[in-house]
Amino acid sequence: MGKKVFSKLAETLISSEIVKLGGIIKEKIKAGEHIFNFTIGDFDSTQFPIPAVLKAEIKKAYDDGYTTYPTAEGEQDLRRAVSVFIEKHENLHYSESEILISNGGRPLIYSIFRTIVDKGDKVIYPVPSWNNNHYTHFNDGEHVLIEALRENNFMPTASQIAPHIKDATLLALCSPLNPTGTVFGKEELGAICDLVLAENESRTEGQKKLYVLYDQIYWKLTFGNTEHHNPVSLRPAMKEYTIFVDGISKAFAATGVRVGWSMGPEELITKMKAINSHVGSWAPMAEQKAVAKFLMNESELEKYFIHFKSELFYRLKNLYDGFVQLKSEGFSVDAIEPQAAIYLTVQIDIVGRKTKEGLLLANQSDVTAYLLNEAKLAMVPFGIFGADRESSWYRISVGCSKKEEIEDVIDSLRKSLQKLM
Repeated sequence: MGKKVFSKLAETLISSEIVKLGGIIKEKIKAGEHIFNFTIGDFDSTQFPIPAVLKAEIKKAYDDGYTTYPTAEGEQDLRRAVSVFIEKHENLHYSESEILISNGGRPLIYSIFRTIVDKGDKVIYPVPSWNNNHYTHFNDGEHVLIEALRENNFMPTASQIAPHIKDATLLALCSPLNPTGTVFGKEELGAICDLVLAENESRTEGQKKLYVLYDQIYWKLTFGNTEHHNPVSLRPAMKEYTIFVDGISKAFAATGVRVGWSMGPEELITKMKAINSHVGSWAPMAEQKAVAKFLMNESELEKYFIHFKSELFYRLKNLYDGFVQLKSEGFSVDAIEPQAAIYLTVQIDIVGRKTKEGLLLANQSDVTAYLLNEAKLAMVPFGIFGADRESSWYRISVGCSKKEEIEDVIDSLRKSLQKLM
């Protein structure tokens, strides 16, 4: 029989390369290898359990019989709790009718794209970034890539965006950024907002406006003096053109609990609700009831964030210090000081080197394989996030790491680099 042919989308969509890499790692672990796995943007629940009070509320909600369909836009008590939470913690003012609940951030991003982007519409997004290429492909949009640079901590700038903004339909931004763990500065984000406002002012009646998708799923996880900024707080007029993606997945180490939310213009939220209702992407009823109560428990929230953030920062800072030490020893590595999220941005620049056995590391794929096989170190190269395939930069995710292994990780990397000629 000949090859079966399916839809154009199915035939052209690229499957997750991180999942593919994860499969290779799982096989190595199954074969008995000890791998330092820093690839997945998730949490080891033995290291980072969800808040105990949230867990208890979820159990209680099931015991209380909350096992039916929720409302399409999300339960009213949860939307009210989200409204109170973001007003208190971020000084953002959104009514219940401007909030949509979903089972995590992904369905919200999907529905944002489907609501705004038509075939051929320009979608501007930076690289490296997470999955914007795939969501643009879902809609057959025109990809407009902004190659973010090291000198800007891999965050896009207004000057990079400006030449492409005319007639664009969607600008997809994320801060803190996956994969870098870096954030927008106040001035730069303000300048980007000014571009969007000026562009929308220039458009005629009936012409599509330019919207900003602002993914801030990591915004509660900032460290030291790092400040999180958002378009609406900086420029109130941006409320008409900004749609947020947020939720509990990262802030509460609750990736499997599946509760996320968007805030945005009511008319746009209503269109997104219609799409989500057809694909059944609502968060489970019991989890909604539990999160509604937990978001209103200010004392437990504060206690949880203090402990959770200190545990994350310990891992990020010590790994960063390890790379700084390796650099001081003369190895071709670098790192960006951790700012936010669960990620550390590191560089391992050894293309062209040879092992003592004569194996040439001819490209970055060879480097990634060498680090996995020799140092037992698994990281995600920036090329998987849309950057140049030969980029020597990587994402380290600490959500599944153990504090006591950090010194071993750096030592293993050191020994593998020492073997190169």
